Amino acid sequence: MSQNKAKKGVHPYEGKELSKDSPIASVSAASVMVYPLSQHIGAPAKAIVSPGDHVLKGQMIAEADGFISAPVYSAVSGTVKSIEKRFIANGEKAECVVIENDGAGETADPFGKTRSLDSLSGREIIDIITKAGIVGLGGAGFPAGVKLSPKSPQDIDTIIINGSECEPYLTADYRLMMEKSDELILGVKAILKLFDKAKAVIGVEDNKPDAIRLLEEKAAGEDRISVLALKTKYPQGGERQLIYSVTGRKINSKMLPADKGCLVFNAATCFAIYEAVCLQMPLIHRVMTVTGEGVNTPCNLDVPLGMTFGQVLEAAGGAAEGAVKFIAGGPMMGLALSTLDVPVVKTSSALLVFTQDDVAVLPESACIHCGRCVGACPEDLVPQMLAKEIKAENYERFDQLGGMECMECGCCTYGCPAKIPLTQMFKLGKVKVREMRIVG
Repeated sequence: MSQNKAKKGVHPYEGKELSKDSPIASVSAASVMVYPLSQHIGAPAKAIVSPGDHVLKGQMIAEADGFISAPVYSAVSGTVKSIEKRFIANGEKAECVVIENDGAGETADPFGKTRSLDSLSGREIIDIITKAGIVGLGGAGFPAGVKLSPKSPQDIDTIIINGSECEPYLTADYRLMMEKSDELILGVKAILKLFDKAKAVIGVEDNKPDAIRLLEEKAAGEDRISVLALKTKYPQGGERQLIYSVTGRKINSKMLPADKGCLVFNAATCFAIYEAVCLQMPLIHRVMTVTGEGVNTPCNLDVPLGMTFGQVLEAAGGAAEGAVKFIAGGPMMGLALSTLDVPVVKTSSALLVFTQDDVAVLPESACIHCGRCVGACPEDLVPQMLAKEIKAENYERFDQLGGMECMECGCCTYGCPAKIPLTQMFKLGKVKVREMRIVG
């Protein structure tokens, strides 16, 4: 099954050849682990441990504090050292539980004990996923249990599994699809148990033909699961783009995918669902890509949550001489890091290291009205007009021109010959519009 429907976008250098053939390798936990209580969209979790408490691997250390929230679990056994504010990847400080690892790896019961999917009801599956602290691992961090509880579950007819991994350099999801395909399929089947009328489509960009073939083989006997080859074009993995490519349905910023009968889950999220449902394991680890020209050994690592990015980089052989740029996530939507002494969290998909800072190569100049940003924008916006209103601080006009539809994919900034930081400007504009709406 193939498909070439795609909105506008760009074709940046992929860089995936650096790490795509590197099998997933496990990383040992650090001596001290740091767990931010804000690892998801919504209210931060609430700590339920105190300094001096002994905790077990797989034990809840912070509970969900509201409907849109998610609990946090320890990836090690040890002693709670402190609960304090520490810097996280976005440059802000967040409340964190700091645990001293005792190295024993003593687990909380029933961690790791197998359980049959067939024995569980839909309601039980939702409760398991919610309690396990699973959120969208593609970067959004929306609590999975909330997403699996739409207002009208009977109207959901399409479950889309995002295996496109369209960000350059990233190969963690690709390796999961290649090495954990059986488990991924079981995670999809767990989701399908909640929606009797739905079928699942695993969307994979056509630059990953071996993953497409393997998943087609694994899904061959499943009448409710199919695999769809998608056109390789960034940002094919964006939720709106993916829904359009798979179903032809369009959504905007005022809609949820469920409004169009769809739910979208990242491949890594499906694997986490499998572990929670079938192995009774909460979300305490994730696969990350550590790559870029500034990494000595580009690779894919299975990382316990709570380690620092610096420790993960060391596990990959360290940075090469001349490394100057460090990014958490992909090069298009990731966050530049000012320090590597920040913890890996649920949404940490990658650490990229470069020996050249492309953003700083050329200074910003005046817009030449070339229209490249317009031709690249997958939401059919006119970025140069939006930027003009941002500079004039005319946020109402920015909103009228559709600024809130910006998905912050970075396509406009990538293609801009004047090096104008368009995406960053639009992020600011969206914040200002939200503030206006609250005041209004």
